[in-house]
Amino acid sequence: MESRLSPRTLWLLSTCCFASMASMRVCDSLLPSLQSEFGVTMGSAAQTISAFALAYGVMQLFFGPFGDRFGKIRVIALATLACTVGNIGAAVSVHLDQMVVARVLSGAAAAGIVPLTMAWIGDTVSYDRRQEILARLLGATVFGMIAGQWLGALVADTFNWRVSFALLAAISLFAGLFVMRESNTPKVDHTASGKGFGHRAFEVLSIPWARTVLIVTFIEGSFAFSTLSFIPSYLHTTFDIPMSRAGGIVALYGLGGLLYSRCARVLVGRLGESGLARLGGACLATSYGGLALLNAWQFALLACFLAGFGFYALHNTLQTHATQMAPLARGTAVSLFSCFLFFGQSLGIFCAAWFIDRFSAPPVFVTSAAGLLLLALIFSMLVSRQSTVLVKT
Repeated sequence: MESRLSPRTLWLLSTCCFASMASMRVCDSLLPSLQSEFGVTMGSAAQTISAFALAYGVMQLFFGPFGDRFGKIRVIALATLACTVGNIGAAVSVHLDQMVVARVLSGAAAAGIVPLTMAWIGDTVSYDRRQEILARLLGATVFGMIAGQWLGALVADTFNWRVSFALLAAISLFAGLFVMRESNTPKVDHTASGKGFGHRAFEVLSIPWARTVLIVTFIEGSFAFSTLSFIPSYLHTTFDIPMSRAGGIVALYGLGGLLYSRCARVLVGRLGESGLARLGGACLATSYGGLALLNAWQFALLACFLAGFGFYALHNTLQTHATQMAPLARGTAVSLFSCFLFFGQSLGIFCAAWFIDRFSAPPVFVTSAAGLLLLALIFSMLVSRQSTVLVKT
């Protein structure tokens, strides 16, 4: 099975994932610019983040079955090209409503990139090496986060926030065209043909462990991203530092994830999946809790780095289980996984924006810290129990 892994295809798909994640996170550091440009509150500007996440989640209902039936690489290429259109729309928006619509289009298109790439890895890599290969993919998504959060703000400070979206459109266009060349004809997954999404989704959801993974993923998304999305604006308003610097600080979240991706093979071997989940929860609780108590912005450097390492340690474990929930409908299963993640993200950002507009950000950070620690501990116990069941059977 390992011989089917194409390094060239993996690299090109990783480039698409880079563009997808950069598009997702670019508005985190642009909220003050959008707030000023459109004359709205921070909570209203945050619709550009939650709208992307909501559309991303909804479209999983379609991309998973499309990937199973028509070939994952072809669908990824078309989705990346469609993401180009959304970023162009954001770059030329003159009203917040237009920006939100453009972000919905970007989120809907981006929905077909990372999940189907994960599913493709699941199809081509044996389970014993899958977490390692998925961790490599994290490198691309992490660089995408860094580009979105830091370079997006840097470009906005140097030129204009619209240039950030124009650059993302260009990257998406070239990545989509190159991936399209990798697949001249659509590939049909005969194991899934003839079955509609409802049938395949029901098959996935009928598996108890799949339901567990999806629920944990939903909660993880709501807690993790309700804090991450507001860190740049919190640092900017609380410590009066430029958004480019605030975005650079939060980009360390991505570097923490990159460190995890390089250490994943060793960590999985030494800690196992359950231990890795506990480590991730502890790091997230420490970092998010520390952000709520900051008295100088410099301490946010370590907090963001640790948060990135912790999130990917926990999330990579969830990803690995998601690729094995339903092997005969893997595209649908992984798409459901992303659907739950981003529905959770959308809900978390909506609730956090409402609270921050009326009160302040630190209580949101503390709630996320406590929630993620408890979630990681519970999931760790469930993983251990699941492993015991598999060994017995």
